[in-house]
Amino acid sequence: MINKYIFRSRISEKKFREIIRLFSLDIEAIKIAQLTGVSRRSITRILKAVRERIAEFSESESPFEKGEIEIDESYFGARRVRGRRGRGAFGKNIVFGLIKRGGKVYTQVVKNCSAGELLPIIKERIAKNSVVYTDSFKTYDGLVNFGYRRHHRIRHGENEFAVGRNHINGIENFWAIAKTRLSKFRGVHKSTFYLHLKESEFRFNYRKHNLYSLILKIVRNRPLKFS
Repeated sequence: MINKYIFRSRISEKKFREIIRLFSLDIEAIKIAQLTGVSRRSITRILKAVRERIAEFSESESPFEKGEIEIDESYFGARRVRGRRGRGAFGKNIVFGLIKRGGKVYTQVVKNCSAGELLPIIKERIAKNSVVYTDSFKTYDGLVNFGYRRHHRIRHGENEFAVGRNHINGIENFWAIAKTRLSKFRGVHKSTFYLHLKESEFRFNYRKHNLYSLILKIVRNRPLKFS
C-alpha cells in the first residue's frame, strides 16, 4: 500500500491523515485507536514517531535573534525538594526554557541548573545584543561576563514579580500550560518525556496555525520509517 507519509505502510494515507487530524486536536492515543479502528499499539508507535519528527522540527526552529528574551527553569514531575534547585532534583525532569516576547519558546531538558549546564545553552541560543530577563537565581550572575550587557532581574524572593517590562511572566505562563497539558497523561515516562515536552513547545509556538496541515507537511518532508 502506497503511503507518502510512512515507508511500507499497511495503513492507508486516508487513515493516517485521520490519525493526524485527531492528534492535532490533542486527543489521547487510546481514544484515537477507538475512533480509527487502528490498534492501540500501532497508534502509540505512530504517535511516538510523529513526536520525533516534531522534536526535530522544533530543534531546527530554535535559534533566537535579537529581541527581549525571558529565561527560566522548571521541574516536571513530583514536587521539588526545597533547596535542590542548583544541584538537581531527585526523580524529576529539569527543563530550561527561553521565550522571545512576541515570538517562540525553546525548551531543553538539562541535568541540573548549574552555570556550567545553563550558560552554554544561553550562549548558543541567544544573541549578545538581546535584552535578557531572569529571576535572581545565582546561576545567572555570570551573564554580564558572557557579554549580555542588558540583563534585568526580577527578585521573586522579595515578593517582586513584575516591574514594568522587568518580568518573566511569558516563560512562566508556558510552564503552566505545559504542565497542565502533560497532567492529562497521568504520568509521562522519563524515556519519552523529551518528546512530550517538545510537542508541548510545538503546540504553543504554532497555536495560531493549522496544526493538522503543518504536521502533515513535517512528516511528508521526512516520512516515518519503522524497522
